Amino acid sequence: MFIAPAIYIKSPGPIFFKQKRVGQNGKLFYMYKFRSMYMDAEKRKAELMAKNKVQDGMMFKMDDDPRIIGSEKKGKDGKPKGIGNFIRNTSLDEFPQFLNVLKGEMSLVGTRPPTLDEWAKYAPHHRARMAVRPGITGMWQISGRSEITDFEEVVMLDRKYLQNWSPMLDIEILFRTVMVVLKRDGAS
Repeated sequence: MFIAPAIYIKSPGPIFFKQKRVGQNGKLFYMYKFRSMYMDAEKRKAELMAKNKVQDGMMFKMDDDPRIIGSEKKGKDGKPKGIGNFIRNTSLDEFPQFLNVLKGEMSLVGTRPPTLDEWAKYAPHHRARMAVRPGITGMWQISGRSEITDFEEVVMLDRKYLQNWSPMLDIEILFRTVMVVLKRDGAS
């Protein structure tokens, strides 16, 4: 109830962000999130690629991303403190993905669903990660999230998940996800 008005007041437009992603076995679906970025974020991404922390461009991560709603507001520590930063740091932006889970497009635990431009860059060993339904959380999210800047490390974590899958591993990942979110480890 507080997220939607806060997003709309700071950045009028849709409250939800939907983006075409690649799911299990390459099937396309729309993934939902609370919108944490300004309306022109996708257009601005191209001009910010030089600041991408992920070395090979296979994902996009950036410190103090100016596309995040309210990122111009800084705290005493100099870090962005806007509504977009808050909902990203607390992972509240991911909450609408439960709709994707109900629709059978995602699961609670799995691999990260790539964007179409990321998928186009994938080699066959990268695409093998999508043999399972993508998840809201997974090994990557509990192992450092935004602190991981090597895409091959993400692939290795996903491969480890696939090779060692069990219901107990999913329960462990869900438990560790709660801890990571509460401590805000690796969030940006």
